[in-house]
Amino acid sequence: MPGLHTASARTLLGIAFLVLAVACFALLDATVKVLSATISVLMVVWFRYTFQAVVMAAVVLPTRGWRSLATRQPLRHALRGVLLLAVSILSFVSVTYMPLGEFTALVMLTPLVVTLLAAVFLHEVVSRLRWLLVLGGFCGALLVIQPTGYTLGWFVLVPLLMVLLYAVFQILTSRMARSEDPLMLHFYTGWTGALLMTLALPWVWQAIPDGRTLALLCLAGLCGTVGHFLFIQAFARAPASTLAPYMYLQVGFALLLGWLLFAHMPGLWAFVGIGLIVLCGATLAWLTARTPKVD
Repeated sequence: MPGLHTASARTLLGIAFLVLAVACFALLDATVKVLSATISVLMVVWFRYTFQAVVMAAVVLPTRGWRSLATRQPLRHALRGVLLLAVSILSFVSVTYMPLGEFTALVMLTPLVVTLLAAVFLHEVVSRLRWLLVLGGFCGALLVIQPTGYTLGWFVLVPLLMVLLYAVFQILTSRMARSEDPLMLHFYTGWTGALLMTLALPWVWQAIPDGRTLALLCLAGLCGTVGHFLFIQAFARAPASTLAPYMYLQVGFALLLGWLLFAHMPGLWAFVGIGLIVLCGATLAWLTARTPKVD
């Protein structure tokens, strides 16, 4: 049955793309953490978005032309770009002060926050099981924050604000993806961030001190651009229900990079919290993908 084999091959390719994508995201965070010792976070954000914007223009315009940029939702594209830029800034600031593994686990709260926002503001019906998963995820977040809360203090609110904005970004993206080309979503996101950060450049500019820093900036731009492109390609080839559990491999990659690059391993309670977030988030993502309308 060649059709079955073809479908299986596409699914496996989609899984491979997703695993590579989350590895890119983990490496991006690790690179930002290394860069934070020599250059400001806002400079890193500017370089990351400018890199993506230039690459996407080089890919899209020669193959699709200027007409492909036409859209009926320019304001939504702009809002989506602003949201992701804010998420990136808060994310890069957070990873500067937090261990990679713990930070990445907090990012994985996003599907749980999406469920909460959908219930409160969109009046979507949420089952008891999903409410329990949301509660479990937030309990896990408290365990993750608790070991570092003594040194970070109020700063723990920064990654939590980032998760909230990222959840709003995902809700908006899910609405726009019904009518917009995913590649165009990626294109406008990159250019919105690049243009806004370029306007702010006179106030945040910092000379790049050496070739190593420049190489790391290029690596950050490459990881962000390639990671998002692979992420799009993965969901074009495999069902969300199949891919959802693999997204949480990013936590594993982050823990590994945190150990290799910064000699950090979470304590017992942080590990318990990370496990609880991953379990609740992956279960909720799987339920949502398998039964989007009813549990």
